[in-house]
Amino acid sequence: MAKGEQLQNSEHIRDSHTAVPAKPDLIRLGIGIIGIGTSGPLIAMSAMPIVSLIFWRNLGGALLTLPFAIRHRANREGVKWSIIAGIVLAFHFVAFFLAMRWTTVAAGTALVALQPIFAALFVKMGGGHIPSKAWLGMIVSFSGVLLISGVDLNISFKSFLGDVSALISAALAALYMIAGSRAQRTLETATYTTICYFVCAMSALPMAIFSGVELFDFTAREWWIVIGLILGAQILGHTMFNSALKRVSPAIVSLIIFFEVPVSSILAMWWIAQRPPLGILPGIALILIGCVLVVSRTRSAQVEVTP
Repeated sequence: MAKGEQLQNSEHIRDSHTAVPAKPDLIRLGIGIIGIGTSGPLIAMSAMPIVSLIFWRNLGGALLTLPFAIRHRANREGVKWSIIAGIVLAFHFVAFFLAMRWTTVAAGTALVALQPIFAALFVKMGGGHIPSKAWLGMIVSFSGVLLISGVDLNISFKSFLGDVSALISAALAALYMIAGSRAQRTLETATYTTICYFVCAMSALPMAIFSGVELFDFTAREWWIVIGLILGAQILGHTMFNSALKRVSPAIVSLIIFFEVPVSSILAMWWIAQRPPLGILPGIALILIGCVLVVSRTRSAQVEVTP
């Protein structure tokens, strides 16, 4: 098959919301689920200051993807959107890391899974169309948010603030992926991720400096957690999903990425013996069901997800 025909075929698959991804992309998505699933438990395990953890995680990710990026050319438009994505990603991580430390991993990852709903709402705000059937999914998910937040508020105010942080993280993740999808129209994935991760790290660095937190003096355990986040969540998670998004519909990726919630929850129970309150479980189920309804019934909105 000629290169032009291959490109046209991949674009057709990417724009189809029902096409099953090819085997290589299914493998990438499967690896990505495991990669991002490790993120929440590792963050909850770490005692490193949040902005320091964000800095080292993203700097390490940028350095690992750099050798692949230098083989490709960059253009001004793609670089602009990569920089925007990196800045938004830094604030997304701040909110996400706070959520992982203030509330349970299960509740936090479920709330962050609301990202496709925020993306659809941003499309609506920008003049796009959201099918009426998709609003049902949003109502279902919102009821799940109310249930989780109500249970957490009864547990502690800190857990409730963790829920709020997770919701902010979900909204920022939607903006991050919208910017990232624009960047990858003209940039290779490796180039985009290198710029994005580096900008994210450089955005976190002044936060660390001005807040006076430690950047270097940590135990070996903390550095091993950083390495785990770089190799797992950053490279096997974010980068694998970004790679698949070149060929796979964002709606399909949105559905698959919901599996992060059970993966993170199981790892949290295994690694740190963290079991979510039983009252939260129906809320998690409602959020995931609502998100599936939104993603499966939204056709015009380009919705993308990555924890």
